[in-house]
Amino acid sequence: MSAQTLLKKIQDGAYDGALAALYGTDNVAQQRARYAGAVEGFAATFGGEGDLLLFSAPGRTEIGGNHTDHNYGRVLAGSVNLDVIAVVRPAAGLIRMQSEGYPIIEVDTAELLPVESEKNGSASLIRGTAARFADLDYAIGGFDAYATSNVLKGSGLSSSAAFEVLIGVILNHLYNEGRVSPVEIAQIAQYTENIYFGKPCGLMDQMASSVGNIITIDFADPAQPIIEKVEVDFAATGHALCIVDVGGDHADLTHEYAAVPGEMKAVAASLGVPVLRQTTMEALLANITDLRRQHGDRAVLRAIHFLQENERVLEQVAALRAGDFEGFKKRIIASGNSSFQYLQNVYATGDVKEQSMSLALALAQRLLEGAGAWRVHGGGFGGTTQNFVPLDKLEEFKTTIEQVFGAGSCHVLNIRPYGGVCVDKLV
Repeated sequence: MSAQTLLKKIQDGAYDGALAALYGTDNVAQQRARYAGAVEGFAATFGGEGDLLLFSAPGRTEIGGNHTDHNYGRVLAGSVNLDVIAVVRPAAGLIRMQSEGYPIIEVDTAELLPVESEKNGSASLIRGTAARFADLDYAIGGFDAYATSNVLKGSGLSSSAAFEVLIGVILNHLYNEGRVSPVEIAQIAQYTENIYFGKPCGLMDQMASSVGNIITIDFADPAQPIIEKVEVDFAATGHALCIVDVGGDHADLTHEYAAVPGEMKAVAASLGVPVLRQTTMEALLANITDLRRQHGDRAVLRAIHFLQENERVLEQVAALRAGDFEGFKKRIIASGNSSFQYLQNVYATGDVKEQSMSLALALAQRLLEGAGAWRVHGGGFGGTTQNFVPLDKLEEFKTTIEQVFGAGSCHVLNIRPYGGVCVDKLV
């Protein structure tokens, strides 16, 4: 439908049911205005004629398994009600993407080899996704898109994965009749970020964004990850899920992230396996003297974190399924302590004066100890913390945090039941 027709349908409430499913009933009016603004942005950029469609891909919250996926570990994650949305129209072989507030990007689908100058930029994600679709014998084509995102960039909610999944869902819907599965879209997105963007990430971010809901994933065989839903109603536990944006930006810290899997895999190689999932704590301890000499203490500590965190995910899932939220919170705190002490991803070593995440964790412990839980969230190095806050402490927690880190820094989120999706399919 044209931009004018689509805009009227949104404003008249035709999409309200879909918006409620994605964002919760309390957020429908806000999202209606957001989607209407995106349609207007599309029309101003590309013109309003043609068959326009709406797409969405969510950010994700990592609940358990901090930096385990890239070594074939286990994770617990969920999609959240912050997302990147796009108004899209099919076109000839050129992909034109206008992200709100950024220069327009153009990618020719006939030119799909990596471009060195595009690394670490959005154009590489578009080109890489199209290239991988073509490699796998899926159809590709052009489109015009106007996108806007409320996934906090550099926040640990994984804005890059949401963007990659969005491109994959668009190509899937426009040119492949939806036959590319959410799992395969996630795998395509990971390939794109590894090869075209230049970041050696694991698969958790893309999988949580693509599949949606709360899931636990076992990456023992990354080509065929085992994905299970974990049925839990966080609201019924009397806790809110709060993500605190501490104001850091990890966009220029790719080297810090790359060092984590690099050091873990180096330790694994010395133990005769490619990844830590294929060894044991007993093997590590039996060889710890040689490992320290070969790789240094930090690498050994990071390997210890992996081996303990991988088992901790099983304990978190078991606690949630048993309705033992207190046991779950204890393991969240243990995960956070391990990340701080062993994994060492709370602040960047190149700027030790900047420790905003450490401060946020200290405040959370003071406010929540004995009642809630707190931990580093996502990749770390100055992005966000994750907090499970009892509802009777939510106002105090939010007020205290925002006095330190600024208004709007504490985000109370919902888990959303859908991953990447063509919104029109939900109407």
